[in-house]
Amino acid sequence: MITLQGTGVGGGIVVGRAVVLESGLFDIPRFHIAPSQREGEHLRLRRAIATVRDELVAIVAHLPQDAPPEAKALVEVHGMILDDPSLAGPVFEAIEAHAQNAEWAFASQAEHLAAQFGQLEDPYLRERGRDVMQVAERVLKALSGSRRPLQREEGDEPFIFVAHDIAPADMLQLKNAGGFAIDLGGTASHSAILARSMNVPAVVGLQDAAQRVRDDDWVILDGTAGVLIVAPDETVLREYRERMALERLEQKKLERLIGVATFTRDGVPVTLQANIERPEEAIQACDLGAGGIGLFRTEFLFMNRAELPGEDEQYEAYRAALRAMKGRPVTIRTLDVGADKALSSTDRTGTPAVSPNPALGQRAIRYSLAEPRIFLTQLRAILRAASHGPVRLLIPMLAHGHEIDQALAMVAQARSQLRDRGLPDAPAIAVGGMIEVPAAALTVGLFARRLDFLSIGTNDLIQYTLAIDRADHAVASLYDPFHPAVIRLVAQTIRAAQRAGKPVAVCGEMAGDLEATRMLLGMGLTDFSMQSASLLRIKREILDCDVSALRPHVGRLVNSDDPVKVRAALDRLKSAN
Repeated sequence: MITLQGTGVGGGIVVGRAVVLESGLFDIPRFHIAPSQREGEHLRLRRAIATVRDELVAIVAHLPQDAPPEAKALVEVHGMILDDPSLAGPVFEAIEAHAQNAEWAFASQAEHLAAQFGQLEDPYLRERGRDVMQVAERVLKALSGSRRPLQREEGDEPFIFVAHDIAPADMLQLKNAGGFAIDLGGTASHSAILARSMNVPAVVGLQDAAQRVRDDDWVILDGTAGVLIVAPDETVLREYRERMALERLEQKKLERLIGVATFTRDGVPVTLQANIERPEEAIQACDLGAGGIGLFRTEFLFMNRAELPGEDEQYEAYRAALRAMKGRPVTIRTLDVGADKALSSTDRTGTPAVSPNPALGQRAIRYSLAEPRIFLTQLRAILRAASHGPVRLLIPMLAHGHEIDQALAMVAQARSQLRDRGLPDAPAIAVGGMIEVPAAALTVGLFARRLDFLSIGTNDLIQYTLAIDRADHAVASLYDPFHPAVIRLVAQTIRAAQRAGKPVAVCGEMAGDLEATRMLLGMGLTDFSMQSASLLRIKREILDCDVSALRPHVGRLVNSDDPVKVRAALDRLKSAN
């Protein structure tokens, strides 16, 4: 029996037979060609690209009706990468100028782009390098004539597909997929996103599972704990099958809470909202009873494309989310990318422009204010969408008072531009700010007085407070959401918003962490925003809490500067009712 540890993507537990997929890491022929062969190499490459394009179009066209809403979008992203001039353009030049064969030139350019993405600070953007390599793998296979089908359809038992890497388009072609065990990638990879939307167990970052697992091995995949158990004995198999049965029963119990109002035991009303990245995800959030969208990340509109999205395209995306929520509020965060991703009109290639330190560079609101054309286009689209439902505008990474002034001035300018075009005056919308850097948390009173609401982005707040990149495995163990400094910053932000009479939410991973629920309630938080999959578990925990009993315990926890005592206090909260 072998136990391999990776990063869990969710989906629970599955027991089944392993199917090891062929690795895309095959030898690439590299040789120089004669001048007379160059046109032939150009033609081979064009045909391979056309073949892959046709494959991706066919996959989208044949998606089943019950396919997750993200499926079509993720396959189309690969189509955008395939057609991006920054990928194929330099390849044709290398064939012509350096007499490289098509495989060599294409693989070299793909590796170059993927390496640039790999240097980026943001985990989501960094994972886009995997998408480039997945597209490149399809093209290289088309060039070589190697197109072995992935399907394995015999039998009714669930298969656990084990791969060094796997593209979303390939995942959608697999039959009887009970789970995915993948060597590469992180939780922000498109493969992980699709696995979550398919609601199947998945573990990424396993390093060498594709080499250590054999076809038809019995395996156990725990998508919550991030564990792959290979060739388990009968005792372990029996234990995990019992866990699977309990999980199914647990899920049925949770589903009964969908229509239940969210109140604590002592009558405190709590709002549970969802975080989404795409408009389609709002449908699931609404079905699970979310009170609104607390964070709509708009970056998906701008990533992996050669042309920036226009005002109309953005407007349609925001309107779709509003319609899906059927009158419940949608909080739209403005663009949160920056110097680590070139989006300006002077660079239409989509090639990353690496900053010396992207996390501390011109990103989020800094980038938007430095690129007023891009910012105003997005603001006009959001203001137009506001006529279709309640919209709140959220400004990321605020640290200075003058950034508030400039952002509000840009909102007014966007409104004026719409008016000048003869469009109906957009409804008034609330403008809020994300508290995600220590500077903002320490001077939060200023932001609470000047803005309509606050939203605490705990992911970045923890990273900046502790100087820890949680995506860096070398220091990931030091990433601690319950460090005393982090707890104090969160608590004082909630208090400042309450004193100013302004709504405040937590929209980072902490909002969906069961271990943090009682602590946040005891701090006075009544607005949580999280991934849709966590909504019902957090609701059940809230229904079992008594805020008046929690408050004194949490007060002592916040005042402690000893991490050991903080952990002990967190454990005591579980019985404080």
